[in-house]
Amino acid sequence: MAEAREWIVTNGLGGFASGTVAGTLTRRYHGLLFAARTPPVGRTLLCAKIDAEVGYDGTVYALATDRWRGGAIAPLGYVHLSEFRLEGTVPVWAFTCGDALLERRIWMEHDANRTYVSYRAVRARIPLRLTLHAFANHRDLHAVTHAGDWRMNVSAIGSGIRVVPFDGVMTIELRADRGTVVPEHVWYRNYDYPEERARGLDDKEDHLRVATFDALLAQGETMTIAVGDHELPPVDGAAALARRAARDAELLAIWRGSRGGAADAPEWVERLVLAADQFVVRRPLSDDSETLSVIAGYPWFGDWGRDTAIALPGLALATGRYAVARSILRTFARFVDGGMLPNYFPDGGQPAEYNTVDAALWYVEAVRRYVDATGDTATLALIFPALRAIVDAYTKGTRFGIRVDSADGFLRAGEPGVQVTWMDAKVGDWVVTPRIGKPVEVNALWINALRACAAFAEQLGEEPLSFASAAARAEASFERFWSAEHGWCYDVIDGPDGDDASLRPNQLFAVSLPVDVLDDARRRAIVDVCASKLWTPAGLRSLDPADPRYAGRYGGNQRARDGAYHQGTVWAWLAGPFALAHLRVYGDPAASAALLAACASGLTADAIGTLAEIADGDPPFTARGAFAQAWSVATVLDAWCGIRASRMTRGRCDRE
Repeated sequence: MAEAREWIVTNGLGGFASGTVAGTLTRRYHGLLFAARTPPVGRTLLCAKIDAEVGYDGTVYALATDRWRGGAIAPLGYVHLSEFRLEGTVPVWAFTCGDALLERRIWMEHDANRTYVSYRAVRARIPLRLTLHAFANHRDLHAVTHAGDWRMNVSAIGSGIRVVPFDGVMTIELRADRGTVVPEHVWYRNYDYPEERARGLDDKEDHLRVATFDALLAQGETMTIAVGDHELPPVDGAAALARRAARDAELLAIWRGSRGGAADAPEWVERLVLAADQFVVRRPLSDDSETLSVIAGYPWFGDWGRDTAIALPGLALATGRYAVARSILRTFARFVDGGMLPNYFPDGGQPAEYNTVDAALWYVEAVRRYVDATGDTATLALIFPALRAIVDAYTKGTRFGIRVDSADGFLRAGEPGVQVTWMDAKVGDWVVTPRIGKPVEVNALWINALRACAAFAEQLGEEPLSFASAAARAEASFERFWSAEHGWCYDVIDGPDGDDASLRPNQLFAVSLPVDVLDDARRRAIVDVCASKLWTPAGLRSLDPADPRYAGRYGGNQRARDGAYHQGTVWAWLAGPFALAHLRVYGDPAASAALLAACASGLTADAIGTLAEIADGDPPFTARGAFAQAWSVATVLDAWCGIRASRMTRGRCDRE
């Protein structure tokens, strides 16, 4: 169980540290320092792990746990693990060694590629000897190392060591605040990665032991090691930990003081508030070093346009961090091209990829939410030209067949061989869910974007009529999406093979978004059928289990995984819109909030303190994919805050 639970800490640059509660490395994405060379991407593994041994009262306790190629597990440090918990965002392990108790904490310095690992002797009759073995590496986030005869330059630097993997790359430094250090150069070969094997990928790696640190700790004493990507300052573990705790406390205080906050919120909601900050990262531009973006998910995603726009209300507005929201909106306004928002920024720093129809529409919705929350017309005036460019380009036509059909005012999108909606899995030439035509959620978003732009134009003293009339034309046509035969909306109309009546969750956005495009009876029918066929405690299935294409398990090689990705796999981010749609049609805040609370079990069952990307469509709905996903955290948190606000408003109305 401890090996199936994962933890993560981040630094606001895209860098992170992650691993399992048991201490094993089960993925290539587990390590103590993935440094972001060109924030928020260019991530490089610099430190894989630090193994601890405790000499106490005549016995040596190995606290590390490793999996090796061939099936061996040694040492078995997890047997000494008596407790795991989070203190804010800081993971804490408690190890029992005889009658002694040792705690380990791991955290990162915000805005620096630096990880701290501290060990505190909470209980010890006599001083214990703490021996720490540090392991370095230098490779891309997505790669694995097979060392061969690779020799790194390892040298002592006072209280620590410096590692130069090879000429022309960043150095790696490790420093301790006490004890002695001995530089080393010993390759440990064939660590086993079962999670990579399950994905059909290279499942073994080598790591270099570069140093052994040694110190005596009496009861109440602490030893801290810092690891970073450049020259480190003297280590002050207590001050660094206090900075981390102060940041966590400030995030919660800002949230509690905001419109969405609540001092009496369930603990799981506060966990989401803290988790939300882990996805907000710097994306410095040539003329502005303070611009911000959003990492779509850890451990392997970079910043994606669609994910950023969907997640922004939950990550920044629901948490009361309006300046963060403003910076992100202004950042992405600069990347609008041909009316489109980037789908993603490649991790290697290549130019942004533009192949999504809905990212720009979600961006308009994020702007609407921001303006509603802040009344900031100055920022609106700055980015309104980008919004107008989106509408103009979509109306006239842009990449991948994206264009308004003058017959009904709907957006058509897609071409053979490309995938432009959020259901975007593709393997080679196989587009799993092409959805060419007029997707239901895209057109619900289009109508909402037009209405939002009409309101923006009025606020700014510009002519709103062109936006309003385009919205009215599409609204008048929305009846076309309703399938009387099935009792729900078509997923896509006017596709190459006609109308697609697949039961998918995309129609929920015709209910959860502000503009009414269906009558009350049809909105309720959509919520009811999604509740009956698609809802699970982990989120919503992407396809009806009765559909012959349904895949209830997500796993295997890339073709198998991508083939299941949107064909039944559960998506946590859909839980938020579903709960809001449920509230809209039933007006029962308690029932809608209970739907979200069911998702909160993922905060402790899978990745600790955050929510995963996806889960199996079949019970027990095991978490899959990225173990920490921005829009999963964001939409659940945003919906909880929205439901609470509705409850408060309802309470005031009842009293009045």
